[in-house]
Amino acid sequence: MPRLTRSQQRGDIVLAVVLLLGGMLSAVLSSVSGLYGDEQGSLAVALVYVAVLAVPIAFRRRWPSVTAVIVSVAYFLAVTFRIPELYVGNIAMFIALYTVGAWEQNRRRATIVRVAIIVGMFAWLFVVMFQDATQPIDPAVEGAFSRAGAFSPFVAYQLLMIGVNALFFGGAYYFGNRSYQQMRERAALEERTAELEAEREVTAAQAVALDRVRIARELHDVVAHHVSLMGVQAGVARALLATEPDRAREVLSGVEGSARTSLHELRQLLETLRAPGGETDPDTAPTTHGLTSISALVDEATAAGLPTTLSVIGEPAHDPAPLVQVNLYRIAQEALTNARRHAGPHATADVRLRFDADAVELEVTNTGRSGRVTPGLGQLGMRERAAVSGGSIEMGPRSRGGYLVRVRVPLVGAEAVRA
Repeated sequence: MPRLTRSQQRGDIVLAVVLLLGGMLSAVLSSVSGLYGDEQGSLAVALVYVAVLAVPIAFRRRWPSVTAVIVSVAYFLAVTFRIPELYVGNIAMFIALYTVGAWEQNRRRATIVRVAIIVGMFAWLFVVMFQDATQPIDPAVEGAFSRAGAFSPFVAYQLLMIGVNALFFGGAYYFGNRSYQQMRERAALEERTAELEAEREVTAAQAVALDRVRIARELHDVVAHHVSLMGVQAGVARALLATEPDRAREVLSGVEGSARTSLHELRQLLETLRAPGGETDPDTAPTTHGLTSISALVDEATAAGLPTTLSVIGEPAHDPAPLVQVNLYRIAQEALTNARRHAGPHATADVRLRFDADAVELEVTNTGRSGRVTPGLGQLGMRERAAVSGGSIEMGPRSRGGYLVRVRVPLVGAEAVRA
């Protein structure tokens, strides 16, 4: 249930003041008009009665059951002792019963209080009707209903009173329950809206985090590979500069080419990220890299001093999804970069691309030092790329020396990535 707001509290106070002023006016007019004749109570008692009705209304939503009991008892005593006020009492009675149904959080108590008040009022009504029916008819009494006939004016009047009271109390009961149900539904909707908003914020934060991871992975693969390659080529050029200047110039040309390629890939990545309404995932950005580009990686590794061979086994039934091809290319690129950095001098590398009926497998092995490589961003990126492609990856030192990176992507998973 929603909590009582300050605006609602102020509204109840205003309602109580209006009932108080209206009740005072009604009491004065009823007293002057002689509503109950010679048996009518005094105006002073009527004004006290109006205050007893109005004050609890100011706290009706805070203590609905207590308010309903006070108003009902006051109304019963007023009618019994013929206190000259009629209209505001009925209004306060309806509001009090409605408030119990709409705001009492203990639903069992709400039912008991309302049923007790309604049963008590109808019992009192039937007692009064019985007394009126058994009293002797006094022709001298002005305004008395005739009881003659099977459907006399007296019976019609009594049936009318029963109908009016049934509508009065039934309406208060029904509309109170209906209001309570609507407030519960509104509170549940607001709670669900808040949950969805929180989930949306979490999802947005996760999306931002994933974007940062993808960008970091792509930048690492592009920069680390080419900078590592340029470092190796620059070292070779420095060693050959004095003895083989022509060869040194050739190697420096390779450094220049690697720098241009690196800048081109970085520019392509930045254009993709800055394009309004464009694809924001670097992994799926338009690129020329794919399985056919692995041969260029092999040539670069060989030119950088790591003799590398490429073997393609089998024929693909169809080309894997572009995302899968890019990820396999980046994994091969990172594996060869690590081999150049950690395998040591005189090491060699072998790249094997296998196409099975249900999967594509990439294996990159190297000879040289077989010590355990400390996991870093490169290995983390390879694992993430394998997972994004729906495949699995295995990496670690080989028992006969060197290092192994093997990734296998099922074609069913590749088709899912394509879709």
